[in-house]
Amino acid sequence: MTFIQSIFLAIIEGITEFLPISSTAHMKFANPFLGLENSPFTDLYEVVIQLAAILSVVVLYWKKFIDIKHFSFYIKLAIAVVPALLFGALFKKYIDAALSNLIFIACVMLVGGVVLLFIDNFFKNNTINEEEKISNKTAFIIGCFQVLSIVFPGLSRSAATIIGGMSQKLTRSLAAEFSFFLAVPTMFAASVKSFYDVYKSNPEVIKVDNMTTLGIGAVVSFFVALFAVKFFITYLQKNGFKLFGWYRIILGTAILITLIIR
Repeated sequence: MTFIQSIFLAIIEGITEFLPISSTAHMKFANPFLGLENSPFTDLYEVVIQLAAILSVVVLYWKKFIDIKHFSFYIKLAIAVVPALLFGALFKKYIDAALSNLIFIACVMLVGGVVLLFIDNFFKNNTINEEEKISNKTAFIIGCFQVLSIVFPGLSRSAATIIGGMSQKLTRSLAAEFSFFLAVPTMFAASVKSFYDVYKSNPEVIKVDNMTTLGIGAVVSFFVALFAVKFFITYLQKNGFKLFGWYRIILGTAILITLIIR
């Protein structure tokens, strides 16, 4: 992976991680256009720059993350992350196969877009607007929705967990914030597991040049994501999901046609 390729992927990740348009799908679609093939380092790079983007949430919401007086917040995150950790451990082979199937990802992108066109109409009267009112049961249910984004790459972890929150009467903005919070332990665990797997099977990948590329990508992804989070929360409060739905439909259709006719 060259310096330019890493920068492009990091920018794509930073912009798309928190939007309900699937950062994973965008990176998988971008790889062939950038001349990148699937490799242990590319897989590791994609996971780690996702974590870097998500760490921007810790900066933006630092008061919440270090507020040890509200320990129940950490309990909720721990409960919510369990379903994804269990599913990821038990069905890794299925996940890897799905992530390599671009036609499947494009179809999920398209169908997910159709869902987003109507999702605002499904949850019009949500009233829970404070994190303290989220129960442990609700946190677990949101965590189960997160599993859907693992089962169906291209669905978007953000979209799945936000919809999960809204199905439990959370307002759009609170559902989005809890989705951001949940991403931190989820992607931290995924990054640690990815590093371990790569080191175990391909230790030669963990070398200075690759780690430099990884570090540059992480920094770029982090700073781009800082702006994306602010944009998304502001836009979502005023406008809802319809624009993202149309974007997914157009992109999913375009990629699907490209893959079929090439």
